[in-house]
Amino acid sequence: MNFVTIDFETAKYSRESACAVGLVKFQNGNAADTFYSLIRPPILYIRPEFTDIHGLTVDDVKDAPTFADLWDSAILPFIRDMPLAAHNAPFDMGVLRAVLEWYGLSVPRLNYFCTLVLSRNVWPELRSHSLPRLGERFGICYEAHNALDDARTCGDIVCLAAQKTGSANLKDLLHAAGVRMKKLF
Repeated sequence: MNFVTIDFETAKYSRESACAVGLVKFQNGNAADTFYSLIRPPILYIRPEFTDIHGLTVDDVKDAPTFADLWDSAILPFIRDMPLAAHNAPFDMGVLRAVLEWYGLSVPRLNYFCTLVLSRNVWPELRSHSLPRLGERFGICYEAHNALDDARTCGDIVCLAAQKTGSANLKDLLHAAGVRMKKLF
């Protein structure tokens, strides 16, 4: 089971305001590599209520690279041609599209799927499918709203879903769970 999980934290409500990214590469169902970086948002401002959620401040990101600095040198080479997974993928894929557009970078053809939809389909009996509640339910200890920890937990949920459905590969898992692979382009 090979895929990359991605999670963004943002500085404010606008999607291009990414201030942190976490990526975890899963190979054969195991976390094999990670990438994490703070990101200097295009407008150097973080809403106080967002700091309350993820703990990041302007001082944390003021000297960080921009998304444009990271995209070709680190993020895209990390992802390569592997499918992406994100918990509540419309948010994270929206952030990815927005920062690519903000910096005038071409949007690559990437496949992705949503682990929120996956978890709802695999465990319909659960009252909540938020990442913190799923982590709690399955004994995954992590720091919620830390982009790298969120990405790692997202991947752990995929692996647990594969175990529950008896799926040997990602294609079988998505089929068993009734989840469609989508395309970012």
